[in-house]
Amino acid sequence: MVAPRLVIVTGLSGAGKTQALRSLEDLDFFCVDNLPPALIPKFAELCAQSVSKINKIALVVDIRGGDFFKSLFEVLSDLNDREIRYEILFLEASDATLVQRFKESRRRHPLSAHGEVLDVIREERSLLQDLRGRANKVIDTSTKTVRQLKEEIAGIFAGTGDSKSLLHLTVMSFGFKYGIPLDSDLVMDVRFLPNPFYLKELRPLTGNDQAVRDYVLSSAAAAEFMNKFENLVEFLIPHYIKEDKTTLMICIGCTGGMHRSVALSNRLGEVFLKKGFRVTVRHRDINRE
Repeated sequence: MVAPRLVIVTGLSGAGKTQALRSLEDLDFFCVDNLPPALIPKFAELCAQSVSKINKIALVVDIRGGDFFKSLFEVLSDLNDREIRYEILFLEASDATLVQRFKESRRRHPLSAHGEVLDVIREERSLLQDLRGRANKVIDTSTKTVRQLKEEIAGIFAGTGDSKSLLHLTVMSFGFKYGIPLDSDLVMDVRFLPNPFYLKELRPLTGNDQAVRDYVLSSAAAAEFMNKFENLVEFLIPHYIKEDKTTLMICIGCTGGMHRSVALSNRLGEVFLKKGFRVTVRHRDINRE
C-alpha cells in the first residue's frame, strides 16, 4: 500500500487558502476544506486503502476550526509516529493587504468577535507563528494575482509551472447524430475521412480495435489532419492558460461516434500524454449502436 501525498494547507484568513485549494484540485488532488485536525490520520489511512487509489490529498486546516484547531500539533506528532508523510503549505499576506481584502469581500474574520479587523489579524498571526515555523513552504500572496498563485502552486506540487501541469486536457469522441457535447471547447468534424462503417469486417468493431485504428490512420488525409490539429492544439494551450482556463475539452466527432472519432481521439490523447500533459480520453457514444 502506497501512502498518498498529503498536503496541509493553512495560514492567515484572507491570504488565499481557498484559491490554493482550487489550484491543488486542478492538479488532481482530493481536496477537503476545514477538516478537524483529529480526523486527518484516519482520513489519510482511508484514502490509502481506497479502491479508487487516491494518492494526492490536500486539506485546509485553519483557525476556523476553533477548539479543534488547537489539537493540530498533537495530530502532526501522531502523523510522524505513524510514519505518514505530510507537507505544510502556509499562506500569508501583509496586514494592510488582509485588511483591504476583508473590506472588499465584506466577509467576517473568524476572530471578529475579538475586536477590530486589524487587531484580530495580528492576533491570528501570533497564534499561527509556531505553525508557520514548521511549514515546508510559505507563500506571501500580498502582491500575487490569482494566476500567479496558481502558477507557483503548480510549480511546487506538479513539479513545473508550465502549461503541462496547469491545464488538464479531455479528448472526447462523439457522434454528430447524437448531438455535439454541450461542454466542448473545441469541436472537430472528421466525417471527411473514409468511413470503416462501410466495410463489412470493420463495421461491428470500434476505433479501439487495431484493425479500425489502422484503417483510419493509414490515409494520407488522416496523417496530414492529425499533424495540423496537434499543432493547433499546442498553439492554443498557452493562450487558454493566459485566460485562467484549467481544463480544455476537445471533442472529435464522426457520424456515429464509434470508428473514426474514437481512433483519432485515442491518437490525440497519446500524443499529448507523451508530451507530458495531463490527459483524459473519453468515448461518449461508442456503445450506442
